[in-house]
Amino acid sequence: MDFVSIRIITSDVARLVAFYERATGAEATWATEEFAELRTAGATLAIAGARTVPLFAPGSARPADNHSVITEFLVDDVDRVYRDLTGFVTEFVTEPTTMPWGNRSLLFRDPDGNLVNFFTPVTPAAIEKFGRGSR
Repeated sequence: MDFVSIRIITSDVARLVAFYERATGAEATWATEEFAELRTAGATLAIAGARTVPLFAPGSARPADNHSVITEFLVDDVDRVYRDLTGFVTEFVTEPTTMPWGNRSLLFRDPDGNLVNFFTPVTPAAIEKFGRGSR
């Protein structure tokens, strides 16, 4: 089994896609006006409109209602990314902070309130785990 993607359901696909394109530097591939994907080397972030939910099961997902999932991106230099996103991201939850498990993490919310973590491994164990560290 291969993990392929995580999908965010939103009421404004264009707005959320534009946010993630700017935040990640990845360009979205649009399948329809209700579905786009941002592909990275490790996984794909899919963004779909609320009108796609009934195709799976009516009422099974609600836009802007996430209180348990954090979408994470490995970045080369979280402090540089923080500086680049300042003025663009409207809600930083934490500024870059070194976590006990060895990653320097930046936690913020996307326009729908979903939590996003950009992180850079900084300890030898974390660098070994992810194959790279802060550059």
